[in-house]
Amino acid sequence: MSLPAVLAVLQVDGAPQSAFQMIVGGTLPTQLVLLILLAFSVASWWLIFHKWRQFREVRLQGDRFLEQMERAQRLEDAYKAILALPDSPYGRVFRQGVNFFSELRPGALRDDTPTERGLSLTQLEALRLVLEKEEAEERDELAHGLTWLAVIGSISPLLGLMGTVIGVMNAFLGITAAGSTNIGAVAPGVAEALVTTVAGLAVAIPAVIAYNHFVSRLNLVSGELEGFSSEFIGTLAREGRV
Repeated sequence: MSLPAVLAVLQVDGAPQSAFQMIVGGTLPTQLVLLILLAFSVASWWLIFHKWRQFREVRLQGDRFLEQMERAQRLEDAYKAILALPDSPYGRVFRQGVNFFSELRPGALRDDTPTERGLSLTQLEALRLVLEKEEAEERDELAHGLTWLAVIGSISPLLGLMGTVIGVMNAFLGITAAGSTNIGAVAPGVAEALVTTVAGLAVAIPAVIAYNHFVSRLNLVSGELEGFSSEFIGTLAREGRV
């Protein structure tokens, strides 16, 4: 059959001529799958925008925090400078460590307080655990929402495939009912079935890309917090407080 003949057969009365017509004129299961995928897409893009803005703010806060830490000569100077900065994961870890150290050595951060003996090994281990606990809380806060991106990225293609299987089944049932196997009877049903697969992939691909990107940013921030905690204990040792 020549190409003009095939096109003539495809353009039969009532046959969908575009993806929009296939969606509007599709079966109820196909429309339900597409509606769910639309909800997943909206949620995915909202999460992507929200997490992008959150990690961007954390990055700016981290730069300001490290800048203040580099300027400070002593722990007391750093503490006073950090108090003037906006709240951030870096500042919260630092303040948690300083506050716990102050509980172990009341008044140790005052300029007029003479240097006392350092922390014992038990106290130092307790300080390390407090810092690790605060790091874990900040990491969990930043990771909030990433699980949903992973779920959307993995479920959307399966939903699209399910819609395609249902559509193909309906297409074959229609062929059986019509008693015809020509391309004009087969093509519309198969094309409608494939729409859900395309929609599922269109939802999943941005979600998977964003998830992997944000996980790498999360690992970067977590590594910086862990490095800062070690540096904090090192500063205590350098100033004779450990």
